Amino acid sequence: MDGFMRVHKVLLILTLGCLPITAAADYSDHPSATALVNRVAERGIDRDWLRSALSEATRQESILKAVSRPAEKSKPWSEYQDIFLTVRRAKEGIEFWRENKETLERVSQATGVPAEVIVAIIGVETYYGRITGGYRVIDALSTLAFDYPRRSPFFTKELEVFLELAYQSGLPLAELKGSYAGAMGLGQFMPSSYRAYAKDFEGDGVIDIWKNPNDAIMSVANYFVAHGWRPGAEVITAARFSGDPTLFDAGLKPKLSIEALAGKGLTPVTEQSVDQLATPIQFDGKSGKEHWLGLHNFYVITRYNHSAMYAMAVHQLSQTLRAQML
Repeated sequence: MDGFMRVHKVLLILTLGCLPITAAADYSDHPSATALVNRVAERGIDRDWLRSALSEATRQESILKAVSRPAEKSKPWSEYQDIFLTVRRAKEGIEFWRENKETLERVSQATGVPAEVIVAIIGVETYYGRITGGYRVIDALSTLAFDYPRRSPFFTKELEVFLELAYQSGLPLAELKGSYAGAMGLGQFMPSSYRAYAKDFEGDGVIDIWKNPNDAIMSVANYFVAHGWRPGAEVITAARFSGDPTLFDAGLKPKLSIEALAGKGLTPVTEQSVDQLATPIQFDGKSGKEHWLGLHNFYVITRYNHSAMYAMAVHQLSQTLRAQML
C-alpha cells in the first residue's frame, strides 16, 4: 500500500510503551511457525527476520480470555446503549467534530459519507482516539494465530500481513500497540484492512491512522465507500410487527423487499419504497421489543463490525451528533 513503506517515519515518534511480559513464549519454535514463515518468505520477506520477529512475540493469557468472551454477545441492546450512547460520548464526539471540522467536511464532500457517521465510528471504536488499545500488536496477533484454534486461520492471515508490512516499512514491532485482537489506530483497522483501505489525506506519502486524525478520518470514509455506501440514503427505519418471531433470524444482509416483509407482519412506520430491500431487526430495548427494517447503508455499517447492535449504536450516536451540531 502506498505510504506504508514510509509509515515508520510517523511510528518512530509515537510515545508507545511495552506491556509487562507475563509469560515467555518463543513463537519461532511453534509447530505452525515454519509453514507461516515459508508462506510469508515467498513474498520476498527475509526468513531470519521473520523468525526473529516471531521470537519477540509474547503469549498473553489476558488476550485469550478477552477474545473468548466478547462483551456484546452477553448483553442485550438496552445495556449496549448504556455503553455507547452516553452523554459523555456525545459531548466528546462534538469536540472531536469541531476540532476536525474542515477535514470532515472535505472528506464527506469527496466521498459522500456523512461526517456524523465517520465521527460515530471513531467514537464507538476508540472514544475518539482516547482508547486505542494497550497490547503490542505482535503479541496479540501471534497469541491468537498460534494459541486460539477457533479463529486461528483468520488471525494467522492477519499476522502474515502485519509481518509483511512491518518488514517493508521498518515498523517497530516491539512498540506498536492495538486492541487485544490486533486492531490499530483511531478507527481500529486490522492489518489487512489497513493495507486495503487506509488513505493518505495530506498526500505526504505517509498513512498514519494512529496519531493523525486526518488520515484516520479519510481511511474510515474510504472503508465505507469500498463497501458500497450510498450517499443520501437512509440507514434504518422503525417498524411495527405482528407475526412469526423467526423472521428475525434472517441475517444482516437485506434480502427481502419491504413489501415482502410487510406481508410477513413487519411494516415500516414511515412511508418507504416497497421494492427496497431490507433486513428485519429486533432488539430488546429499554421499553420492550424494538422492531426495525435495516436498509442497505445499515448493512454497510455492519461490514465494519458484523453486528446489528454495533451498527445501531453507530447510527444512533451519529444522529445525536448531527442534531447537536446543527
